[in-house]
Amino acid sequence: MQSLSQLGPSEIFLVARRDQPSTRAQLWFTGRLSFRQETNGVRLKNRVEFSPRPVPPNLIAAEKEEAKAVLTLFFKKQGLSNSLSSRLINKSDQFIDHLVSRLHSVHKARYLVGRELTTLEIRDSLEPYLEQLHEEHGDLLSDLVVSYPDPPAEPRPLASSPLPVLQPRGDTNSAADTRKLRAVSRVSELDPEGALRPQTLYLLDLGLNLEQIKTITRKFAAFPYYSLDGKIKPVVEFLLGLGIPKSDIPTILCKRPQICGISLTDNLKPTMVFLETLGIDKTQWAKIISRFPAILTYSRQKLTSTVDFLTQAGLTEEQIGKILTRCPNIMSYSVEDKLRPTMEYFRSLNVDVAVLLHRCPQTFGLSIESNLKPVTEFFLENGYSLDEIGIMISRYGALYTFSLKENLMPKWDYFQTMDYQNSELVKFPQFFGYSLRERIKPRYELVKRSGVRLLLNQVLSLSGVEFEKVVKKKMMKLASVNNVSSGDLL
Repeated sequence: MQSLSQLGPSEIFLVARRDQPSTRAQLWFTGRLSFRQETNGVRLKNRVEFSPRPVPPNLIAAEKEEAKAVLTLFFKKQGLSNSLSSRLINKSDQFIDHLVSRLHSVHKARYLVGRELTTLEIRDSLEPYLEQLHEEHGDLLSDLVVSYPDPPAEPRPLASSPLPVLQPRGDTNSAADTRKLRAVSRVSELDPEGALRPQTLYLLDLGLNLEQIKTITRKFAAFPYYSLDGKIKPVVEFLLGLGIPKSDIPTILCKRPQICGISLTDNLKPTMVFLETLGIDKTQWAKIISRFPAILTYSRQKLTSTVDFLTQAGLTEEQIGKILTRCPNIMSYSVEDKLRPTMEYFRSLNVDVAVLLHRCPQTFGLSIESNLKPVTEFFLENGYSLDEIGIMISRYGALYTFSLKENLMPKWDYFQTMDYQNSELVKFPQFFGYSLRERIKPRYELVKRSGVRLLLNQVLSLSGVEFEKVVKKKMMKLASVNNVSSGDLL
């Protein structure tokens, strides 16, 4: 007997010699296999054994959608566009079935006791497997996914012009559209008595309407297959128990329906405890989840990598906790694709990155090319140096979050009519954070009519009452000086 001590996720071709001419049977398998060599060929001795407990069709449908989501995300991480990723997924039905079968094989013990896998468990099981396939097959992985269970075609010799990996077909989206339509129709499906499904009725009672539920389903086709008592209701009741108003539940589900696929005991609650150890204020969970429910669906690895970056940027544990509480969506930013490049860009402007992260973490979600560089170039063109721009950002971190055309440019144009030096904006860049129509113009015009002079920050930062007091005081002082001057002339 010959044993393979380790078999990677690759194709195994068994050549079966029979009385008839040789035929080639392709098998795809992962794990440890034992083979028995015979004179007439190679016979597979050990076969995959699945759980004898039948898996409900609606669960299989949900797991297929979860597998598609994992595969789509994996393709995007490899640099594929949304449209190409969608085309690949639409042609990979048999490979998706293979991924689901792999889940059933790897987690056989779970299925034996009738326990469903959560979204995170499915992702954690399939992502390493896809990584192994990518290491083994490289750029041919897309071909392999589409051609499964057949091997990918042999690469053609290089021609004068490169050929695309996949040729688009006319019926590219038909399979995906059919699946979505089937899932959407399930939302408004009626039972023999003419009533909607219990899941739909429950969601309607929470405040969602049918169109919202269908919109969720179009984005995440596994949602209508979730068990009401096993998944949806326990999660909703848990969220309500945290103090989240019932009126916020529809928004949360629309933002992140996957949250209903997460196990409370195995994933959701442990994730919350883990985030609390990172500094999140546990008294603010209701606000955090309402603002960014996706934070509870991220893997431990992703959460840790973001916190490690914040630590490396110079933030203390207390500061990190405040950032995660105030701006939890920073966890959605890729460390290598978004956070680190943005940090390097601001460092090139001599900005204290730790201070900027603490004051305005949402700045790190902006595009360097589309948002940051145009603003920098705008200030450079208007006479400011890189050092001055760096000072402005350090003093007012939200500066780069404003629209260049709709905010910065109109306010800059009006500033040119004001009796201030450009250096005043270096001292008080918060000028760009005030409303031009409701704050800047009316207050400056009042100061101008009064004939007094105030610092730019006095004009804008004082409350209405304090502003009026300062203007009156300045006017009285000016009148006193004028009276004294008139007396001297007499």
